[in-house]
Amino acid sequence: MSGTEKTKAHAEQAKGKAKAALGRMTGNERMTAEGHADQAKGNTRQAKEDIKDTFRH
Repeated sequence: MSGTEKTKAHAEQAKGKAKAALGRMTGNERMTAEGHADQAKGNTRQAKEDIKDTFRH
């Protein structure tokens, strides 16, 4: 996985976790949902890069 894409994926996942946790603490369902969506985008980005790495080797 390329270093930049790996960093972006981890940052997106961390941002999503923080946003979801803050949403749960404040009772804001929309923020919680947005956090879960951000986590999913990070997971997707990481999976895409993992697949690319598999085919490179």
